[in-house]
Amino acid sequence: MGAEFNTGDPLAYFITWTTYGTWLPGDERGWKRKKCGEIQPPNPALKAISRNRMTDTPFEMTIEDRSTVASVVKKHCEVRGWNLYVVNPRSNHVHVVVAAPGYDAKTVRSQFQAWCTRTLKLRYPNRKHFWTEGGSGRFVNSETELERVVLYASEAQDRKDLEYE
Repeated sequence: MGAEFNTGDPLAYFITWTTYGTWLPGDERGWKRKKCGEIQPPNPALKAISRNRMTDTPFEMTIEDRSTVASVVKKHCEVRGWNLYVVNPRSNHVHVVVAAPGYDAKTVRSQFQAWCTRTLKLRYPNRKHFWTEGGSGRFVNSETELERVVLYASEAQDRKDLEYE
């Protein structure tokens, strides 16, 4: 049921990305190595190295920043004609569930990040980094799965009793 078996456009994408410096390689919550789908165990030494290599301070979004990001994502979907199911910016990450036929999840995420960065730069002109590299873009291939990811992205962040998988 993963992206590697999908031969056409998925029903939607469940896209997530984190803010700069708030979820480093080695993090105690688990983390993902590039090109490896498995969650990696905590590694305090790697986290310390990653923190020392940062070229900007960690970026945590304020309520105003979160509102800005949500507005930018909504507007971009309108311009592109994409069906936005939910956008939920949090202090240290963003969840988006969107149907974007003809586009891959990485391109969609990159466009959201680029337009959000342009807008946030107006408020933080000296900041160089807003987002971590990469993120995730899971394929949503059924109505049942769509209902689950929309529920997770919109409500489970505030209600930890809701399960996604």
